[in-house]
Amino acid sequence: MAPEESSTPDEQLVEATLGGDDHAFAEIARRYKGRVFGVAARFARNTAEIDDICQDVFIQAYFKLRQFRRDSPFEHWLMRITTFKCYDYLRKHRRESGSISVDAMLESGHEPSAPEHPAAHPDLERLRAALVQLSPKERLIITLLELEERSIQEISGLTGWSASNVKVRAFRARAALRKLMEIKT
Repeated sequence: MAPEESSTPDEQLVEATLGGDDHAFAEIARRYKGRVFGVAARFARNTAEIDDICQDVFIQAYFKLRQFRRDSPFEHWLMRITTFKCYDYLRKHRRESGSISVDAMLESGHEPSAPEHPAAHPDLERLRAALVQLSPKERLIITLLELEERSIQEISGLTGWSASNVKVRAFRARAALRKLMEIKT
C-alpha cells in the first residue's frame, strides 16, 4: 500500500516541519497513517492498541525527525520506527500478560480467517497456540517474513539486523514454530 500522493515530496514536508511548520507534519501523518495502521494491526489485538502504537510511531517520528538522514526514502525510515514500536508492544504485552494474541495477525488477510467453530479447523487453532508461545523476536520475524511477505533485505532495513542475522533468526523461528506445532499433535 503506497502512501497517498500529493504534490509535495516527503523531503520538502520534512524540511518544512523542521522549520516549524506543524501543518507539514500533519500532512506526513495523513499520508502515512494507513500504512502505519496496517503494520500495527498485524501486532495488536484491538483498535485501541493499534491506535496507541500508531500514535507512538508519529510522536517518535516527530521528535526524532532531525535524525532522518535522507539516505533512503522517508517511508523506509518511518516503517523502521513502526516496526520497532510494534516489537516494543510485543515485548511489553508478553511481559504483562505472559501471552500474545495472534487473532488480528491471522485475520489480516494473509492467512485464513478464524473459523466460526474452532474444532472445524484444528490446524489453524494449533498454529494460533504455537504462535502465542513464540518469543517476541521470533514472532516479529515470522510476522514480517511469512505474514507480510517481506524480503530479507526489507526486514534487515526495518530491524537493523544484518541479512545473515535475519536468515538465522528466520531459520530458528521457523524451527521453534515447527517444534511447537509437533508438540500440539
